[in-house]
Amino acid sequence: MTKPTIIREDQDSFFYNLRFMLIVCVLVGNALEPLITRFAGAEALFLWIYTFHMPLFVWVTGYFARHSVQGAPGRNVLKQIAVQYVLFQTLYALMDYTVFHTPHMRLSFFAPYLLLWFLASHFCWRLLLRLTLSWKPMYRLMTSILLGVIAGYLPIDGFWLSFSRTFVFLPFFMIGYDYGGVIRSRLQSGLARNMAAALSAGLLIWIAFGGLGISAGWLTGNMTYAELGRHEWYAGIYRLGVYTLEMGSGALFLAWVPSLTSKLTDMGRRTLYVFLLHGFLVRLTVWSGVYNNMETSLYIPVIVCIALMFAITLAHPVVRHAFRPLIEPDVSRFHFNRQGGLKRSAPWFR
Repeated sequence: MTKPTIIREDQDSFFYNLRFMLIVCVLVGNALEPLITRFAGAEALFLWIYTFHMPLFVWVTGYFARHSVQGAPGRNVLKQIAVQYVLFQTLYALMDYTVFHTPHMRLSFFAPYLLLWFLASHFCWRLLLRLTLSWKPMYRLMTSILLGVIAGYLPIDGFWLSFSRTFVFLPFFMIGYDYGGVIRSRLQSGLARNMAAALSAGLLIWIAFGGLGISAGWLTGNMTYAELGRHEWYAGIYRLGVYTLEMGSGALFLAWVPSLTSKLTDMGRRTLYVFLLHGFLVRLTVWSGVYNNMETSLYIPVIVCIALMFAITLAHPVVRHAFRPLIEPDVSRFHFNRQGGLKRSAPWFR
């Protein structure tokens, strides 16, 4: 007689579950992007996802940063992020040069390749956090919001080292670090949770009927106010409005996230592999021309299912075993402790 599977509830399990659900949203959003100008349904789903998935992803990253900010663990995490960035920036550039034959292709470490902006920004978020650890959490949060608003006024290319997104999403990283556990403990259950989930679905319907009325550039965080068509001196107010939308949409989406430890939790521990590898699959799919044959919005649920399948596949332990030397390089050999031994570091993407 086999023993029944023990399912338990744990605060970190909630965040791992959320992280896998968010990485699925990342894949779905990237897979839908080529279709958003052709099908209203694809655009609505894309915009709905972008109202919460990156803010929540940064929030979760800030929450897990509590384990490794200061001292040797913090330095090792920064080294690991830097190595990952250099490796994958090079690999994606090589793919563009050898497979896609992208014209005028140049390898630059100052312009993150597509999804790699997150690595560049994460590196900066940790540095900014280390610089402000002596501050009270509320001061950190208020300063980060102010920097996010100011960033939109600066006439600087937002793609340069992911400058714009670093500051636009900085508040969510600080909220995750300082208040992630508190927010999780205050989440309601029962009727309130069901109502929040219904409101999250209602937001999608509202967007589908044109209720949002803003361009995707406000949600991606990589454009200045001038590029978004707002030249007024008070344009920063619009960013505060977008922050309100993202926080509200993110809070509602949390109602969909289970708290129990399960296979979902296990996959959530390996989302770094999904994140860094899925770009190859998305680029190859676009390059294959398969999107040219999609002439109806009925393909949208098919794309969602395929994105989910990709996420589950890339989160498999076999993938981690195969790609671990590349994705989680052992940076401890670059640092020795006082006794002359090597220090091993835990993965930053816990």
